[in-house]
Amino acid sequence: MSLPTTEKLPDAVAFDAVSARDAAVLMVASQSAAIAAVDAAAASIVAGAEVMANAIREGGALIYAAAGSSGLMALADACELPGTFGLSSASIQIHMAGGIPTDARMPGDTEDNSAAAGKIAQGIRANDAVIVLSASGSTPYALAVAEAAKAQGAKVIGVACNPNTPLLHLSDIAICVETPPEVIAGSTRLGAGTAQKVVLNAMSSLMAVQLGHVYQGMMVNLIADNAKLKQRAEAIVMRIAEVGQERAKSSLEAAQGNVKRAILIASGRSPSEAETLLMTHAGHLGPSLKA
Repeated sequence: MSLPTTEKLPDAVAFDAVSARDAAVLMVASQSAAIAAVDAAAASIVAGAEVMANAIREGGALIYAAAGSSGLMALADACELPGTFGLSSASIQIHMAGGIPTDARMPGDTEDNSAAAGKIAQGIRANDAVIVLSASGSTPYALAVAEAAKAQGAKVIGVACNPNTPLLHLSDIAICVETPPEVIAGSTRLGAGTAQKVVLNAMSSLMAVQLGHVYQGMMVNLIADNAKLKQRAEAIVMRIAEVGQERAKSSLEAAQGNVKRAILIASGRSPSEAETLLMTHAGHLGPSLKA
């Protein structure tokens, strides 16, 4: 069966037969077309975000699984969640066919290793959200993980770039992003990879909003573990609580670095009151500030 992700871009001058500038323009246009394809998946992205948020609320895990370049997209999204949104690293698992590379080698045959899903299944629980990516929608490793997750009663969010493919049929939330053929035929690290990254960016960010980790467009649950992020945490407290830098610093110290609590402390609450308010309002800052 011919798949759009493996076809040659129709009616186009060969990518390698034009000037470097024209090739760059063609590449950018191809990436833009891939991103535009994500628009049609907006409703499914929202549904996926809800599944992810529910998993975290219920004490479950976010389990990412993929092969090749799709695995790298999953890795990038998963690894940024603890620092950006304060999610516990213990609540995130990353499974990549052949393992996460420590150098530039990613053997292609590992994507056919469906047996590896058996080990992954041992760590999947019914309250987990399993995010499985496959540009083709038919990668054996990805399908095996999705099947194992379903058998464990977990919700499966499947992301693929070809319609009516096995991964989408297996998924509770099927996110199909029909990207056009690649400028380098079959190289799904390009447009398909970009589209998958956009899906993951949007989905995990919407999840964070639902969990109360974003307020007025700011990362109010970030982990400030370097100088840049400490300055950002101070700026967030200053802006939301409308206080000066010294008050923001002292509030962050009183809150042991917790930005939401620091905002409430800077707004006149005691540390214990701040903690109680956040617990009462499921970690959401807006209603805590209004209480």
